[in-house]
Amino acid sequence: MRNLIKIFKALSDGNRIRILKMLEIRSLCVCEITAVLALANSTVSKHLAILRDAELILDEKVGKWVNYHLNRSKSEPYVSELLPMLAKWLPDDEIVRGDAEKVKSVDRNVLCAA
Repeated sequence: MRNLIKIFKALSDGNRIRILKMLEIRSLCVCEITAVLALANSTVSKHLAILRDAELILDEKVGKWVNYHLNRSKSEPYVSELLPMLAKWLPDDEIVRGDAEKVKSVDRNVLCAA
């Protein structure tokens, strides 16, 4: 039951939902997520840590970047059932659609170089 509670707590924040919706589109680094959300880097890092702790996302170091992506493995049954449901939710939400447009144009090579 603890895992399920941890997952629902992670899903209880709008910015964390936004991050998950962005990661449905593609893997992103912290710089890209920060740019889309317009939040402080430390705030985004805290949200990512909560999502990672709930096993909703995974991270992978590739070169100088740490890429975050949805946990699509079947190792955590609650996650493997909830993420496909989340993918169907909020298709008409203005904020989610705006984030999706920004994700398509955000470029880590420009953002992270600054």
